[in-house]
Amino acid sequence: MAEKKHFIVSVEKDTDGSYIAYNIDDNGYTLIGRGNTVAEAREDFSNSVKEVAEAEMERTGTVSEILTAAPEYKFDISSLFEYYSMINVSAFARFVGINDALMRQYKKGNTYVSDTQLKKIENAIHKLGNELANLSIV
Repeated sequence: MAEKKHFIVSVEKDTDGSYIAYNIDDNGYTLIGRGNTVAEAREDFSNSVKEVAEAEMERTGTVSEILTAAPEYKFDISSLFEYYSMINVSAFARFVGINDALMRQYKKGNTYVSDTQLKKIENAIHKLGNELANLSIV
């Protein structure tokens, strides 16, 4: 069975401190959401998808599959820690093996994050997610 098409959405902290969510895939649609928080930007992006789907339905009587599928979100470091605020930045930095102060600078968006560091952080997030998914509470 073919995999259902979906938007790939980048969520980033903008220069004015707000957040922007926009699709980065090549599918013929260009959609954007903005907000003061990541949740607001994601909701605005979802509203954009809904509006396009409604317009498509009205115009053609059908809606493209991609407009009904759940998007895949990709976060920059600032957006990640804003959205998942329950993650303590300093504790997570120690878990990853990155200096606490440097991780806080990444969170603020004040410092360039190399591809190597991004991969290290992403791998740690996946490791933590797997550990949490496999634990049991007694």
